[in-house]
Amino acid sequence: MKTRFVLIETSHAGNVGAAARAMKTMGFDDLVLVRPRWANVLRREETIQRASGALDVLANARVVDSLDEALEGISHLCATAMTPRDFGPPTRTPREHFEGLVQSWQKNGLPTPQGQEAAAPGEAGIGLLFGCERFGMANEDVYRCDVALRIPSHPQFGSLNLGAAIQLIAYEWRQALGGFVAEPPAPAPQRADAGQVAGMLAHWQQALEHVGFLDPAAPKKLMPRLNQLFNRAQLNQEEIHILRGIAKAMLHSTPPRH
Repeated sequence: MKTRFVLIETSHAGNVGAAARAMKTMGFDDLVLVRPRWANVLRREETIQRASGALDVLANARVVDSLDEALEGISHLCATAMTPRDFGPPTRTPREHFEGLVQSWQKNGLPTPQGQEAAAPGEAGIGLLFGCERFGMANEDVYRCDVALRIPSHPQFGSLNLGAAIQLIAYEWRQALGGFVAEPPAPAPQRADAGQVAGMLAHWQQALEHVGFLDPAAPKKLMPRLNQLFNRAQLNQEEIHILRGIAKAMLHSTPPRH
């Protein structure tokens, strides 16, 4: 199955670029524009700049004259509407709807969209519809959808930029599909053992005496305190090498005159 983002009568070229960027970061690439304000919107400088490198999404995008053309091969339609309609599809949050949708498809043995794969013959997909910046989606377009997605926001300021709304919807849909596999963290550096710490402290004691900071006749528990400090730091072997390098440099310095 395929995931398609459909932008209806978009008026700002920059938002088309922002949409491409938002889609690419979440692994989607099927973008269709219905009657955008600019016929050449995919090639405008503002679009390209706001895409920030998602040029492959722009290159694959299509401009069509009708919503019917944009929805060819799409079976499940999701409107984005901040204002609930008295009549029409149910209003749900993206997370609530997407999780239920994926569970339903899995229960019925249907494949879920992954974003980059081309749809196989006979397969359908999900369409995520976004209206124009000023007026949102027209009622007749919302009515033909299976659900109206409403992004939870501050009740007194619920207006989202189109690019931001697409990013949020794309993120929630990707999470419902399982998200991305995170790269395994780099292995932690091996912690220095007690012998290495003791050797470093002995080296530092020599260096501190050499520069006159530590009086061997009256050490005043300086070295035990440094021992506790370095224990709390849980030094690794590379850090031991750095500290011993500092001590070596101190020992090679000219001691202060008394």
